[in-house]
Amino acid sequence: MTNPRPRAAVILAAGQGTRMRSPIPKVLHKVGGRMMLDRAIDAAKAAGCARIVVVAGAHSPEVAAHARARLGEGSVAIQDPPLGTGHAVLAAKDVLADFDGDVLVSYADTPLLDASAVTPLFDRRAGGADLVVLGFEAVDPGPYGRLILGSEGGLERIVEAKDASPEELKVTLCNSGVLAADRALLFRLLGMVRNDNAKAEYYLTDVVGLARADGASVLTTLADETVVMGVNSQAELAQAEAAFQGAVRRRMLDTGVSMPAPDTVMFSHDTAVAPGAVIEPYVVFGPGVTVGRATIRAFSHLEGAHVADDAIIGPYARLRPGAEIGAKAHIGNFVEVKAVTVGEGAKANHLAYLGDGAVGPGANIGAGVIFCNYDGFNKQRTEVGAGAFIGSNSALVAPVTIGSGAYVGSGSVITKAVAADALALTRPEQVEKTGWAARFRSVMAGRKKA
Repeated sequence: MTNPRPRAAVILAAGQGTRMRSPIPKVLHKVGGRMMLDRAIDAAKAAGCARIVVVAGAHSPEVAAHARARLGEGSVAIQDPPLGTGHAVLAAKDVLADFDGDVLVSYADTPLLDASAVTPLFDRRAGGADLVVLGFEAVDPGPYGRLILGSEGGLERIVEAKDASPEELKVTLCNSGVLAADRALLFRLLGMVRNDNAKAEYYLTDVVGLARADGASVLTTLADETVVMGVNSQAELAQAEAAFQGAVRRRMLDTGVSMPAPDTVMFSHDTAVAPGAVIEPYVVFGPGVTVGRATIRAFSHLEGAHVADDAIIGPYARLRPGAEIGAKAHIGNFVEVKAVTVGEGAKANHLAYLGDGAVGPGANIGAGVIFCNYDGFNKQRTEVGAGAFIGSNSALVAPVTIGSGAYVGSGSVITKAVAADALALTRPEQVEKTGWAARFRSVMAGRKKA
């Protein structure tokens, strides 16, 4: 068996994105909590592309900067001025001059395109096709370019809708714009593309006709229409997000995650939930969350957090990055946890803020407890030992340590370490003045009457 040919990708990310009406470049908008450009890079890497070139526009230096940060120097080509998709791919020619292998052309604004959709293009290349185009069956072909196949199934040409005959307009097999070819062939064909059209642009689609005229074999592969969905507006971004969420929800349900109202749950691209977990309505998962066989109650928000088996989160809980919730722990309503490890069986059931520290196994955090972790300049840690009990409405001023089994009386402000099994109290002694309330009411009633 011969070794597969090396693979590279050219990701087109130079579009103006004016229809997004946003100060953020189009391809840096997110689907599933991940930038569309990163999703395109992820797909290329997963498909085995060892070299990736992002073609950015001079108008969006943020795109080029992000690509360099992700892929390193030499990973970006600038298209300036923008003269069409063929011109954009040609901008990567010098960067890939030393590359000998197959090149995938994809787009940074097709966030649902994944490795499973593009790998078949490389497979067809390995089977002998010179150029492979990814197509899709459109429910409403509308303005899409049509893929016109020959009698033996090869791709004869791509016809834009405005140029199509009535018969060609009946074709539902449409062009996604994604293709793969040998690097030398691709750039040789692009060098032959002309801009004698209404927009005076160089179209990538012209390489199909040029390849056929050159005697090359041109074939197609197919993907679902949703997978090749492009994003050019906020409405289309929302549609892509909805499609992504629907796919993840179905996958979660299929693996045994219980969700009584799945349409209300929002996932991120990397959310991992174990079979047997229960996710109640209106839960939001930001990036970086893993959940064991736990219960996440309604209206909770999790990001950058890990939840172990048999823990209960919420309702109305917030887990921020660095929250590590142990097995059988409880994080209740209106409790916020940030960069804190909560030990097995520990509980913070109501109205608390736990930031920067650790809570030992079996400890209890009362209502209204605050870890005072920030002095205006630095974050400090609070350590609560195993089995400790922190009374309601207490403030633990970091850095501070509460020993194992210690008690902190309600309403205390703790600024010094508390020994194991000790009781710490800082509230003043209670004073009672007999009859004071009755006398006060009598005086005030007299004044009001007067």
